[in-house]
Formats: sequence, C-alpha cells, structure tokens
Amino acid sequence: MTSEQWGRVDDEGTVYVRTADGERAVGQYPEGSAEEALAFFTNRYDQLAFEVEQLERRVHTAKTSPEEATEAVKTVKAKVADARAVGDLAALTARLDALTPVIATQREARKAERAARAEEARTQKETLVSEAERLAEGTDWRNGANRLRDLLEQWKALPRIDRASDDALWRRFSTARTAYTRRRKAHFAELNEKREGARIIKERLVVEAEELANSTDWGPTAGRYRDLMRQWKAAGPAPKDVDDALWKRFRGAQDTFFGARDAANAALDAEFAGNAKVKEVLLAEAQALLPQLEQGDLDGVKRAFHDIADRWDAAGKVPRDRIKELENGIRRIEQAIKAAEDEQWRKSDPEKSARADDMIHKLEAAIAQVEADLTAARASGDDRKVASLEENLESRKQFLDMAKRASADFS
Repeated sequence: MTSEQWGRVDDEGTVYVRTADGERAVGQYPEGSAEEALAFFTNRYDQLAFEVEQLERRVHTAKTSPEEATEAVKTVKAKVADARAVGDLAALTARLDALTPVIATQREARKAERAARAEEARTQKETLVSEAERLAEGTDWRNGANRLRDLLEQWKALPRIDRASDDALWRRFSTARTAYTRRRKAHFAELNEKREGARIIKERLVVEAEELANSTDWGPTAGRYRDLMRQWKAAGPAPKDVDDALWKRFRGAQDTFFGARDAANAALDAEFAGNAKVKEVLLAEAQALLPQLEQGDLDGVKRAFHDIADRWDAAGKVPRDRIKELENGIRRIEQAIKAAEDEQWRKSDPEKSARADDMIHKLEAAIAQVEADLTAARASGDDRKVASLEENLESRKQFLDMAKRASADFS
C-alpha cells in the first residue's frame, strides 16, 4: 500500500494518517509539496517500524529479560499510539501485541530455570553441609581444616535459595565448622600440653644419659641405657625442634658409652682369642668320648669328662662371638652323659625291678589257676567255659611274657 493510502495532505499542508478510528492529524509540512510532506511522515513510520523490528529480534532471541521486554513493548506501543507518522500503525501495534505471549512463555521458562537452579543449589548445599558435619565428627586435624575452607568457598559460589531453607542450611554448615574448630583447638591444646610434658621428661633423661656416658661399669650401665630408651619412647614426642635437639644429645651420650664399651670388649676379645683355641681342643676331646659312651663305658666317660670340665673352666673366658658356639658344644656332651646316667638308673631301679618280679609271680599263680579250671571244664564237657578259659589263659600268658621282658631290663 502506498503512503497515499495511509495518509493525505490538505490544502493548508496538514498531514493526516488514516486509522481504524478515522483520520488523525500528525503534523504540517507547509514548505514542500504534498508528496514531500507524505514522504517526511512516512519516513518517520519507517523508523518506528525499524524500532519494532529490533524489539522483535531482541525478544525472540531472548537477548533481554521478560521484565525488560515487557517494559520495552509498553514504551514502543505508546510511541505507536501517539506516533506523528504515516503508515500502518495498527500493524505495528499488532506485531507488538504478538510479543506478549512470547514474553509470557519466556517468563515461565526462566521461572522454571530459576527453580531448577535453586533445587540444584539446594542439593549442592545439602551435600556441603553433610560433608561439613561428617568432618566435624572426625579427627582429621591435618586435612579437615583445609577441606572446610574449600567447602566454604564452594558455598559462597552457589546462588541463594529461598531464605528459610538457605538460613537453615547455613546454620548447620556454620555449626559444623564451629564444632570442628573447637575440637581441633582443644586437640592441639592437649597435644601441646603433652609435648611440654614430654620435653620435661626427655630433658631429665638426657641429663642422666650424659652423666652415664663415661661410665665403665659396662653391664649395669648398658641396662640403664635400655631403661632410659624405654622411658624416652613412652614419653611421646616433644615440640619437633626441641625433640630433635634433645635426641641428638641423648644419642650422642649413648654413642659415647657404647663406643667405649665396644672398644673395651674388642680388646678383651683379642685377649681371650687364645682361650677359645684351648676350648676348641677340649671340645674335640669331649666329642671323642661319645663312641665310648655308646659302648656302655659310662664310668670311664664320666671320669674323662670331669677332667675335661676342670680344664675347660681353667681355660677362662672366650671372645663374645664364640661363647654360644663353644658352650652349646660342651653342653651337648654333658647332656648325652646325663641321658646315659638316667637310662642306667631306669634299668637298675630296685623298686621297679621288685614290682616287675611281683607282677610275674602273680601272673604265674593266676595262669596255674586258669589251667586247673580249664582241666576241670574239659573233664565236665563244658565247651563254652572251655573256650572262655582258653581265651583268658592266652591273654595272661601274653602279659606274663611282657612282664618277663620288662624284668630282664632291670637285671
């Protein structure tokens, strides 16, 4: 449609726009022709149509919020209603009205998105609260504080939800952090107290260890150092820098004492090396008695071993690393002789021999009685009794044979 169809210019140069409600004057253009007047006001319409088009684009692409879009539509509609322009103003109004349901749809969509984000934020905050409460009940003092700081930063990054829920969750979160912090402070206060106690104990132990460092009473002093070490471990840790310094002094005192003891023992070991060679010869001599012991010459073996034992004692001490080897060797010979003595006594025990002889006499008497009963039973033809007596007689004869062999061991 041409501009002439939407407006006209009268003889005085007044320009009118045609609307559904009739003509409305939009202005005058007295200096130009009617065509120029219509063109001027038509251009104004084109500018207004461009503004509507731009608003449509922003609304359809959701470049602006529903609230801002609603205000923009309202503003532009007011411009169209009072527009001093020539053109299809009703069509512009219709286009603006068509944006209302679009904006309503966008408003509902954004509302749903906000609800979804709020629900997601609620879930995330509940997760943060649950973890904070779990940490508050734990004893991970090293990592717990750092983790709670991370959880706080995550909380700050989340959007707020409805005020009541947000406040309730925050109270739980804050309470958990406070509880953890209090317990952590109490733990480290107690730990510091224990470490201070350990420092006092260890300082006393260090003083005693340093006093013992130059002792030459090797055995008792070594035992005392072992006691001091047990007390050191039982005391627990002191503050680290103090603990390290005290340990250095304690260890230094130990090293001084045990170094001197080892040097003294090395000198003794060198002195006792000759004694070990003597005992090696005596041990070989004692081991040579074993075949003689197996042949039954217990008295001869005992006399010879007694002489070896005297010379063994006279040989004196040996180096520490040879003590166990040599003592175990001579002890095995001694135990073999003792075992042979015990066996000889077992076989010659008069009480056991008497008990064995008494058992033989009783079994022989019982067998004689069973034989007499068996003869009588056979004579009477009592087969059943004969069978029973024969079984009884065989059993007693077996016991008698065993008793005689046992008695022979004691003879």
